[in-house]
Amino acid sequence: MSDDVTQDWLGEPTESPKPDPLRAVRSQGKPPLPKRFYKEADFAEGPDGFRLTLDGRSANTPARKPLAVPNRGLAEILAAEWEAQGASIDPGQMPVTRLVNTAIDGVAPRREAVIEDLAAYAGTDLVAYRAGSPDRLVAAQAEAWDPVLDWAHETFGARLILSEGVMHVTQPDTSVAALRGAIAAAEGPFRLAALHTMTTLTGSLLIALAVLHGRLTPEEAWAAAHVDELYQASVWGRDEEAEARLALRKAEFEAAAQVAALAA
Repeated sequence: MSDDVTQDWLGEPTESPKPDPLRAVRSQGKPPLPKRFYKEADFAEGPDGFRLTLDGRSANTPARKPLAVPNRGLAEILAAEWEAQGASIDPGQMPVTRLVNTAIDGVAPRREAVIEDLAAYAGTDLVAYRAGSPDRLVAAQAEAWDPVLDWAHETFGARLILSEGVMHVTQPDTSVAALRGAIAAAEGPFRLAALHTMTTLTGSLLIALAVLHGRLTPEEAWAAAHVDELYQASVWGRDEEAEARLALRKAEFEAAAQVAALAA
């Protein structure tokens, strides 16, 4: 195609707990949705991998790089997102496309910066900060998070120090270095981008790594990351607006987990 069909947007996970270092290569605004200009979305295998095609013409990323993925399974999902669009192209309904764009345009050329940003989560990981009361919440956090901590120690040699409340605790340098190594071991821009998305959406590098390595299913990981919210809902009742926001974030998370699995 003569023009980049996604040049005005990249998209990003909804409401990240921390500032995202990839904002420089992502959309800064939300322009009116572009009209669908193609009849059929598909993909074709070529030297760049499996590239998205729209009416048979090769598609590009917002940075005008080939919009291509490493295997057929991921290409099928990418094409399905484009095929599912209605009269307009809504990036909010295309989490895999946005993540693939970010991987190609933002992560691939800035791999070390992304690794360093993720490594910072080792010092502030959600699972290291525990409630002191009530007992039911304390028990729920322990049940969900202790196995993740044990797995990280057994798998990477990283042992985190726990803190009660929001008091910051400095984690051992050896543990931070071990987790940085685990991040760096994520092969390719797609798995690293997926790890980044899962981490920023949950506030937990360890939970994201557990999904990346198959220790937790996406459903298990999402539940573990939201123990506090589930407890609050059980005490104060449901908040429909909060649940709607959470559902959008969960969709982003599940898309990232899917990309991580398919790009392995």
